[in-house]
Amino acid sequence: MPTCETCGNDYDKAFQVLMNGQAHTFDSFECAIHALAPTCKYCGTRIVGHGLEKSGTYYCCDHCAQEEGVTELRDRL
Repeated sequence: MPTCETCGNDYDKAFQVLMNGQAHTFDSFECAIHALAPTCKYCGTRIVGHGLEKSGTYYCCDHCAQEEGVTELRDRL
């Protein structure tokens, strides 16, 4: 059986995610998010939605970006 790379669980319904040309195997979306989702620079939360990016730095929302001094980003218009 495939083994989850996050928790090590052997699971017959494991799935693979291809990211940047590399295959990753997980037993749940929770493990995939833990391993692959970017982290907000300000609050540290995993970014599961769209988030915001400035020069390779990720923020979960406009508030967090502004707290870091990034003022030109907006999460809604």
